Amino acid sequence: MSGLEKVRVLGLGNVLMGDDALGPWVIEDLLARWEFPQGVSVVDVGTPGLDLTPYLADAEAVFLVDTVKADAPPGTLKVYSRGQLLSRGPQPRVSPHDPGLAEALFSLDFAGCAPKEVTLVGVVPGKVEKGVTLTAAVRAAVPAASEEIAGRLGWLGLRPARRPGTKTEPWWEVRIPETACA
Repeated sequence: MSGLEKVRVLGLGNVLMGDDALGPWVIEDLLARWEFPQGVSVVDVGTPGLDLTPYLADAEAVFLVDTVKADAPPGTLKVYSRGQLLSRGPQPRVSPHDPGLAEALFSLDFAGCAPKEVTLVGVVPGKVEKGVTLTAAVRAAVPAASEEIAGRLGWLGLRPARRPGTKTEPWWEVRIPETACA
């Protein structure tokens, strides 16, 4: 990011852990199917943990995409506002992947450079285990999550333009032909 982008779309997740790759998948889908106006950055941030803070600092609006724990079937789309995300307060971090979102927002609020608008677009995962493939339910939710973000950017007057006839092919799922080294 050059620092000029005041609206950020951030994908969180590990592409080597099945459905946890939702965030990177949606980022790849957005970049393949949409062209974004100036001032909007669309970035796969991986699993930043407590390093999430710089991605949020000084932004006007941030849209995060990640898997979410919810009492709903795999593939269910859930959207959470900044207020909803902060209503629970900081939670114990149980893994290095935990994004520490509440902690980052509280720190940035204290420093006076937190984003005004924060939205988490989440999908309930099916399986989070070693592997580079999404379950069918979560893969089916990728376009809906992308559309949700494109629509919300439109509400901010930053509607991306749809690219015709593009297909999402994340680099981690592209297969190398078996005869490549033969």
